[in-house]
Amino acid sequence: MILVVPSAVITLMYFMFDDVPKFPGAISPFQTTCLILLGLFPLFVMFLITSITMQRERSSGTLERILTTPLRRLDLLAAYGTAFSVAAAAQAILACIVAFWLLGFDTKGSPVWVFVIAVINAVLGVGLGLLASAFARTEFQAVQFMPVVIVPQLLLAGIIVPRNQMPTWLEWISNAMPASYALEALQQVNTHTDLTTIAVRDIIVVLAFATAAMALAAATLRRRTP
Repeated sequence: MILVVPSAVITLMYFMFDDVPKFPGAISPFQTTCLILLGLFPLFVMFLITSITMQRERSSGTLERILTTPLRRLDLLAAYGTAFSVAAAAQAILACIVAFWLLGFDTKGSPVWVFVIAVINAVLGVGLGLLASAFARTEFQAVQFMPVVIVPQLLLAGIIVPRNQMPTWLEWISNAMPASYALEALQQVNTHTDLTTIAVRDIIVVLAFATAAMALAAATLRRRTP
């Protein structure tokens, strides 16, 4: 499911917009939608999978047994995070292959940078999922963190309304959310042939958020299930 679903959704969006008329010279709606899906879908999927899987490991007692060993909590989460990140990288590779080489998606910048940003966003989703799982008591509660953690980021990232056109207080909130920088980095790659300083800054910010989420998850990981 991790590998197939993103590519299937992108393919579905391609056929949805295939016959939609557009003005000469205008950007195809699929180009805009595909860019968002390639970049932000891994964040959504990996958050959901990571938070539920970690909660299942906790409820089954696996985490408690592992934590009785000399293994540190940060090492444990790093191991889980690496495994999920490898799956996320495979997901991004397949989705980019389908989008660029089968469906005709194109950007001015290199497709490699779209792939790199997609993987970084997936790692961010893993970090946020690990952090959310530390506070969830059940798998259902882990799912309930989705509208709290992910949905506001998608709404305020600039997908619906550009960030600079939002009310000032909403723009401030948007500036504190990593998905805003992830989308901005993708937009920079989409409109510039070379990697811009803004894109580099945004990538670093997203990586910093992912690292901070991983560290907070390790700090809040309970050694005993209530």
